[in-house]
Amino acid sequence: MAIPGTDGTGDVGMDGLNGFDDLPDEEIEALSEAAREVQLCMRVLAKTGDNVVGEVLRGGGPFYEWNHYPASDVYDPEFHAQFYYHAHPEEERVSGEHGHFHTFMRPLGMPAGISPVALPDLKPDEDGNGALSHLVGISMNKAGQPIRLFTTNRWVTGETWYRAEDVVRMLDGFVIDHARPSWPLNRWITALVRLFRREIVDLLRERDRTLARWQAEHPGANAYEDRGIEVTSEIGISLEDHVQRVEQARRAVRRRQRAARSVA
Repeated sequence: MAIPGTDGTGDVGMDGLNGFDDLPDEEIEALSEAAREVQLCMRVLAKTGDNVVGEVLRGGGPFYEWNHYPASDVYDPEFHAQFYYHAHPEEERVSGEHGHFHTFMRPLGMPAGISPVALPDLKPDEDGNGALSHLVGISMNKAGQPIRLFTTNRWVTGETWYRAEDVVRMLDGFVIDHARPSWPLNRWITALVRLFRREIVDLLRERDRTLARWQAEHPGANAYEDRGIEVTSEIGISLEDHVQRVEQARRAVRRRQRAARSVA
C-alpha cells in the first residue's frame, strides 16, 4: 500500500536519514554500547545455532499467522515495556520478511506529563495502565536479522494515540529486564531500540505527518481507524552497515579526544 505524501513506498531512506557527525560524543558512545550489546546477544545465540526469532517462538507450538508469540506477550512489570512477535499472511509481508515484533510502552512506564491525544473517540483508561503506546515495529527475516523498522496506524495494534514527540520521550524507557521467554532476546530487543533510536524518532515524526495529510485529504473520515492506511512510515535497515557506521563514528570520537589531550 502506498503511503500518502511519500514516493509510494513509504520509505524514508535505507538505514536512516543521516550520518552521525552531528551527534554529541556521549550519544555516539551510547550507540556503540548498544551495538555491542546487540552483537553479543546474536553471537551467543549463534554459537548454538539459534537466533532471536527462534527464541521468541520457542515453546509456542506451531507457527500460525496472526498469533502472538509468546501467547501472552512479553511484559516487564518494572519498566512497563511490552512486545510480541507475529506474522501476517505471506502475501502481506514485505520482501524477505518472516514476521515482525511490535513494541509498546504502558502508561506506568511513561515519563511524567504525558497524556493521550484528546481525540473524540478517546476511551478512559480504567485501570490506569491500559492506554499503551506503540513504539516501533521491527521486521525480521528467516535468518533472525532485522530488515525493516516501521510505524502503524492506531487501529493496527489497538493502541491509544500519543503525539510523536511524547512517544519519542518513551523510547529510552523501553527495557525488558528479565529472562522470559529468553534473556538474550530481551537484551537484544532493548538494545536494538536504543541502537536505532534516531531512525525511530524520524519514523514517529513521519507517522504524524502521514496521518495529518491523510486526514486533510479525507475530512469526513476518522484517519486513525481508516483501514486504507496501515503502515504510516517505514525504512529498510542493514544491521551490519549500521553497526559499521556507528563504530566509525566512535573511532572518530576517540581520535578527537586523543588530539584534544595532546594539545592540552
